[in-house]
Amino acid sequence: MAGLLGARPAVPRRGGCSWATFLLLLLPVQAGKGGCLATTPMCPALQHPAHTHSSVSAPPTAQKADLSSEATGATINHSLALIHRLQELLQDGNASDTTLRVRTASSDEVKVFHTHQLLLALQSEAFESLLHNQTMVTLHEPADNAALFEKFIRYLYCGEISILLHQAIPLHRLASKYRVSMLQRGVAEYMKSHLASESSQGHVVSWYHYAVKIGDAGLQESCLQFLAWNLSAVMGGAEWATVSAELLVLLLERSDLVLQSELELYAAVEEWLGRKQPEAPVVVKVLRSIRYAMIPPSHLFHLQKQSAVMVRHYGAIQDLLFQAFQFHSASPIHFAKYFDVNCSMFLPRNYLSSSWGSPWVINNPARDDRSTSFQTQLGPSNHDASKRVTWNVLFSPRWLPVSLRPVYSDSVSGAIQSIRIEDGRPRLVITPAMTSSDFAGVSFQKTVLVGVRQQGRIFVKHAYSFHQSTDELADFLAHADLQKRTSEYLIDNSLHLHLIVKPIYHSLINVRK
Repeated sequence: MAGLLGARPAVPRRGGCSWATFLLLLLPVQAGKGGCLATTPMCPALQHPAHTHSSVSAPPTAQKADLSSEATGATINHSLALIHRLQELLQDGNASDTTLRVRTASSDEVKVFHTHQLLLALQSEAFESLLHNQTMVTLHEPADNAALFEKFIRYLYCGEISILLHQAIPLHRLASKYRVSMLQRGVAEYMKSHLASESSQGHVVSWYHYAVKIGDAGLQESCLQFLAWNLSAVMGGAEWATVSAELLVLLLERSDLVLQSELELYAAVEEWLGRKQPEAPVVVKVLRSIRYAMIPPSHLFHLQKQSAVMVRHYGAIQDLLFQAFQFHSASPIHFAKYFDVNCSMFLPRNYLSSSWGSPWVINNPARDDRSTSFQTQLGPSNHDASKRVTWNVLFSPRWLPVSLRPVYSDSVSGAIQSIRIEDGRPRLVITPAMTSSDFAGVSFQKTVLVGVRQQGRIFVKHAYSFHQSTDELADFLAHADLQKRTSEYLIDNSLHLHLIVKPIYHSLINVRK
């Protein structure tokens, strides 16, 4: 008898099992008093359907007893055991009432899954309608979807799934097709948080193209922002060849691209054009998106003779090259009298070369205030090549706004109100060390790049920009906890910054027509 008391009831095989019996099989089994078996007791309202609420209040003694029982209450959680039972149902096919047959166009192989309509319908709106009055359904999936179908079905049973970079798109396709909204959102968030993960062939470009195809604007913008801030790494990798013409044009229109120089960008674009061989209109549009005024004239002369793409399409960009040479030959103030300088051609991108900024690694940034200085070229014009501007930088890990600064209390003790370290926030101030008449017609945009390391590689995670009229960043690292050595903003307990100052020209008078 002891053996019988300790045994689980047998689970019926496929067919002949009612849903009431199926659900009873999933209920946790408990040992009752005297060693008897008992299932988890039902809610009292369900045990006594005829019971109704009474307006007569319970005696004080009963109320006191209820309070006492609440104080000694506890939660018994067997959810993991239930999930394990559900996985066993899928694995063994116990009590199955639905068969899914998965086929691919490129193979004769058919994958068969013995499933349970109730569980599929609970998770998927598509399966709820697809399996209505049907016990066997044939599904046609692409090969990469079919390869992950078992993983997908298992998620519907246990609510958990492991995922790799190359599996993100097919899993998201399955979640979208069968309208499993929680998995759909989960995979999309996984993609947004793993843009910097290392892969041999790259994955951000393919994720961007997929986001465009399905109309996911959030994922699309996340991918585009990552590509813009890490363009040098992307151009040097295998996925540069997979960039579409539409994506390339979108990138070239941006002023927040992070790269060594405009010359580096031109070389990568020339390689892309040679590999893709697009139609002439695409070539012209791409070439006219290069900011030739940001390339020194000596390099422009070289490109005119050595670049096969420029030689072949010289007529399409001749006017831009001529204007670039004019820009480099005159002072910015004189040039601005005759040409509109308020356009992208004369706006630098985020160049990492020493002419436009400097890296700054702050060891143990939470310790105390730090300062540094660096020099940048006054402007991209060759006329200003020898002119330098010195910039002073102050970093404070725990700066307090006026509203939180210590004040004397009116109390008898006259003690200063307590201020916690965590009340402060990081602060970065960048100011010119001099004023000069050479600044006429020029203002400066300051950009601070914050690098993070993921899987051994350093990527730009944040970019903060502010104008000359403001000396400091209002929200610089507002959510960063620099006190923790494990902070995602720290690399070996150091804060990796790159400071960039971009000169922006302004027309002093109306442009002549």
